[in-house]
Amino acid sequence: MTLQRRILILVCAAVLLAAVGVLAVVRASSRADEKNHPRAGGPQIRRGAVSLAPAEGGRRIVFRNMAWGPHRDELATVAADAPDGPRTASGVSCLRFHSAAGTGICLQADKGGVQEGYRAVVLDAGLKETAVHPLAGIPTRARVSPGGHLAAWTVFVGGDSYAGTNFSTRTSLLDLRTGRLEASLEDFTIHKDGKAYRSADVNFWGVTFAADERTFYATLATGGRTHLVRGDLAERTVTTLRENLECPSLSPDGTRLVFKKRVQGLPDDAPWRLYALDLASLQETPLAEERSVDDQVVWTDDRNVVYSLPGDFGADLYTVPADGSGAPARLMTSALAPAFLG
Repeated sequence: MTLQRRILILVCAAVLLAAVGVLAVVRASSRADEKNHPRAGGPQIRRGAVSLAPAEGGRRIVFRNMAWGPHRDELATVAADAPDGPRTASGVSCLRFHSAAGTGICLQADKGGVQEGYRAVVLDAGLKETAVHPLAGIPTRARVSPGGHLAAWTVFVGGDSYAGTNFSTRTSLLDLRTGRLEASLEDFTIHKDGKAYRSADVNFWGVTFAADERTFYATLATGGRTHLVRGDLAERTVTTLRENLECPSLSPDGTRLVFKKRVQGLPDDAPWRLYALDLASLQETPLAEERSVDDQVVWTDDRNVVYSLPGDFGADLYTVPADGSGAPARLMTSALAPAFLG
């Protein structure tokens, strides 16, 4: 093969690669622009006032709207007894969200700097910012205590999935009564198997709060295993209770936790099933949802929980009884991170 022919082949290959790259950028741009336009058959959405205060006219759901259109990613609300009804969008965008007792925590992208970062924003009942804290990584979990006095959030600071093992998280707790920020639960004293424990590989995620506004539960990962821990904010301690529990969520009456559990034999990228743990008897009960749920559930009341699964347009919300009975049912399409208020 002559030198001229080799050069021609290289030039053609370079042109082809450039064309493929341009096509990929154009398609990605087109896809992104498509998400800015409402899809046929999607939920009706209008701009309006959204409040985190207990609803006088009945219970409401405030959530991250995932439906395509100009209000995608905004906090929106619907009546809890009509989740498929028209949505009211707030104009406030969040990647992760939770609310209780008139307080909200919104983890959002911070596009004000040279490079995009993330921040945790505390919201009052009218969605006004009352405090802002920079985040060290990608938002993944958020919770507000039942009384609205505490907030917690988890970010990925390395890796991007709980399904694997090569990731690192940072979980922070904020006391809104004093403004004190515990930047990382890794600074708390860990009691494991009755002894003080320290290790460089410790990670925490998935905080859920008790009604006393002091006690919390969370996931601790170390040594290739996950543990349920009970934390004491005043003492700055966590104590391991049980293995193989992730992203616990405490029931409103404080008697049970629903969590995701790794089940042997399931695929590495979809390893979880939902279980309930009775805190008095420590008996576990599998829930009726047989799909792998990578979420921290939200309790709608003392009987049912809600969680997200991938949908055609981002994520859909499903509900299932927390006692192992019944069957899962889709609650809302194109929605994420719900909070049930009122």
